Amino acid sequence: MAFDLSKVFFITTANLQDPIPAPLRDRMEVIELSGYTEHEKLEIAKRYLLPRQLTENGIPEGLLTITDDAILDITRSYTHEAGVRNLERELGAICRSIARRVTKGESEPLTVGEDDLPDFLGPPRFRWELAEGKDEVGVATGLAATMAGGDILFVEATAALTYARSRASALDVQPSFFDKHDIHIHVPAGAIPKDGPSAGVTIATALVSAITKRPARKDVAMTGEITLRGKVLPVGSVRDKVLAAHRAGLKRVVLPDENEKDLAEVSEEVRAELEFVLVDHVDEVLNAVLHPEKRQEQPKLVAAAH
Repeated sequence: MAFDLSKVFFITTANLQDPIPAPLRDRMEVIELSGYTEHEKLEIAKRYLLPRQLTENGIPEGLLTITDDAILDITRSYTHEAGVRNLERELGAICRSIARRVTKGESEPLTVGEDDLPDFLGPPRFRWELAEGKDEVGVATGLAATMAGGDILFVEATAALTYARSRASALDVQPSFFDKHDIHIHVPAGAIPKDGPSAGVTIATALVSAITKRPARKDVAMTGEITLRGKVLPVGSVRDKVLAAHRAGLKRVVLPDENEKDLAEVSEEVRAELEFVLVDHVDEVLNAVLHPEKRQEQPKLVAAAH
């Protein structure tokens, strides 16, 4: 039977736009949705996911309780996603394990806590980056948007070029430095795709830190594109990046001034626990991130690749 599809309204979903063929994407109206916060995932799990899994697996009411800490640990250590599909899958695995015990005659109420998860789900599978333990020379913390939401990245560097060279005198760096040193940039966690120019301020900060031996604050993360003149340009996915900084235990986030409007998308409870520094120029970033004093020792020869 023939169907007239000319009036059909198609709704599709995807985690990434890149694999969508360009001719098809041009005919779409793209609506980007940010991932859930940890608090939102917890509430969704308690109100909808866990009750559904208990019912589907035939577990009597009151027999199984999964603590809030356990659910949060599942989101951090057993899933790596913007949504909750895998979270429900892991909750289902716990419920099926309990259901097997019920069929064997066990009927004692059970509470599953954070420490019990390896018994049901095995060892943790993922590790979110956390803030550095101390201020380091040549290492700056950046913010990245990934298909799993957001994450922090440590940019390590041993030398600088375009911006640092243009500001050599202001940074108290000898001009001959650039003739005697190579440039080596490295971003750890190479398995995480890192696209776009938003690591510009982080790379520049790490480079200047390495050259001047001024340590970067361990509790500060940043994002922003830069021009060759040091102007900081706006970036995307601010909400996901801010949530990543909050999850990692950071205290200050440096953002392009033009991204101030995007902070309205971040929940008030998260904004209240972070300090935001809005900047127009890399010099403002350096003042917000780098300590004024120098360290006497040479920075480690670790670097950054984007």
